[in-house]
Amino acid sequence: MVIAHHLIWTAYGWWLPNDPRGSMSTSIASDVLRELGELHYGRKRVQPSAVALRDFFDRSKDKLKFERAVFSANDELVIAQAMRDTIRARVYTCYACAIMPDHVHMVIRKHKYSAEEMIEHSNPIRGSKFSVQ
Repeated sequence: MVIAHHLIWTAYGWWLPNDPRGSMSTSIASDVLRELGELHYGRKRVQPSAVALRDFFDRSKDKLKFERAVFSANDELVIAQAMRDTIRARVYTCYACAIMPDHVHMVIRKHKYSAEEMIEHSNPIRGSKFSVQ
């Protein structure tokens, strides 16, 4: 029985479709990114070492169209305010939220909306310099 959803947003460039940790992407739209490796759908049971992950980030850096986004303290405040406003407007119950420099986590109680709809409604990054991955 599902009682809550763990929703995650990432800043641009931090979680690519062929990330060695796995991803929820079903395709790789860019030929340039395809050169980095195979698509890894879903979270891998065995996670790569920190060295392997750094190597992937190093190799992918020059293949991105833009520099990887990192949230500033002001960005984090804007994200927090947008999430607060959405939670109030949609009458969500938020059990936990963590705004990190390159991604955001939220745990929201199951609702009449699906997890996918809730992540779209709560997207603090839409229309900004950041991108949902």
